[in-house]
Amino acid sequence: MENGSSPLHVVIFPWLAFGHLLPFLDLAERLAARGHRVSFVSTPRNLARLRPVRPALRGLVDLVALPLPRVHGLPDGAEATSDVPFEKFELHRKAFDGLAAPFSAFLDAACAGDKRPDWVIPDFMHYWVAAAAQKRGVPCAVLIPCSADVMALYGQPTETSTEQPEAIARSMAAEAPSFEAERNTEEYGTAGASGVSIMTRFSLTLKWSKLVALRSCPELEPGVFTTLTRVYSKPVVPFGLLPPRRDGAHGVRKNGEDDGAIIRWLDEQPAKSVVYVALGSEAPVSADLLRELAHGLELAGTRFLWALRRPAGVNDGDSILPNGFLERTGERGLVTTGWVPQVSILAHAAVCAFLTHCGWGSVVEGLQFGHPLIMLPIIGDQGPNARFLEGRKVGVAVPRNHADGSFDRSGVAGAVRAVAVEEEGKAFAANARKLQEIVADRERDERCTDGFIHHLTSWNELEA
Repeated sequence: MENGSSPLHVVIFPWLAFGHLLPFLDLAERLAARGHRVSFVSTPRNLARLRPVRPALRGLVDLVALPLPRVHGLPDGAEATSDVPFEKFELHRKAFDGLAAPFSAFLDAACAGDKRPDWVIPDFMHYWVAAAAQKRGVPCAVLIPCSADVMALYGQPTETSTEQPEAIARSMAAEAPSFEAERNTEEYGTAGASGVSIMTRFSLTLKWSKLVALRSCPELEPGVFTTLTRVYSKPVVPFGLLPPRRDGAHGVRKNGEDDGAIIRWLDEQPAKSVVYVALGSEAPVSADLLRELAHGLELAGTRFLWALRRPAGVNDGDSILPNGFLERTGERGLVTTGWVPQVSILAHAAVCAFLTHCGWGSVVEGLQFGHPLIMLPIIGDQGPNARFLEGRKVGVAVPRNHADGSFDRSGVAGAVRAVAVEEEGKAFAANARKLQEIVADRERDERCTDGFIHHLTSWNELEA
């Protein structure tokens, strides 16, 4: 705590996706480590799958479980987006909106208790959380686990649904291929089964928030926070990049999976020889494109470790990989379809590059260990992230068909070889190591979190 400041009680409510839950839990622990109390809100199964709060901090981090309502068509137990097929995400958002009343009841009880919340900190989709906080006179700070540069690209969100498709298309017109602009227009601007589009959710959450905080730092994205403060007409501050700790205390519970075989395989590989391939747990990639990716890895000729996720609609017994692929690449490649210790893999000396979908959390993890990137963005902010990183010359993107987003094996092989084999890869690796100096600097990142907390405490002192 800052000298003379009273400890805060902060309510944190992440979006129901592990790419949001994990960094927000890290932030909760950083707050608790400074003496502040945190109520961390999610659903029972999501909380059960998170790694435990560090023992020394458990007295200050309360896990608040709100049962997710059942919605017809949503699989049983589907509480996180990773449990839900991509085409049913809107049903998941509909179920999520059913938490509005239970959250309001929780907030009423918290406000009536001996330590009224000083701040409610929701994710960017939680408009009804922000509204509940405003109604009860509790200030709200919206947390956005995305790049500041990407948020500046999108600009000020509009609440009016009829204006949203044009606004989204306009924000992406300069650089985005047509397939990406079309996907993002549909993803962000369509109300769907829940009746509320993502852009409307963000617009309302922003409207009822006093402060905006992003998962970033000024050294990585200089100048953009001043720009966003003008765009949003309210303070925009970084809360840190939150690079994961190497001690294993980061991520979801393993449910008994043994990661020893993966690490033992890496131990047997030469230093800086393995391309790690992971497209996240939710990116909607068809089986046909996954086969093209497999052919591309085979053509590239490099060693690889592939964390393969089975696409929706493919039965467990059906093969995703090309016939004979495992036999032909078995001497230099490993494919795993179970849980993988991504941080431990990226930290391993055998890994030389990261083929990634460019989700912001994966970007942070890759750069923390100084790996150049082979970029294959699929949805959401991944395309803008990839272009930002190409501009920083830390890797290359796999060539895409601008009309439909498809890619082929030769494009995959060329991108892999450019980063991991050919001479130009040395420059990508050197630039990645320069960004590593920023991303892996934990003391600097903790100071960034201190700056965010200073905004929270200063606001409270002004309002007192």
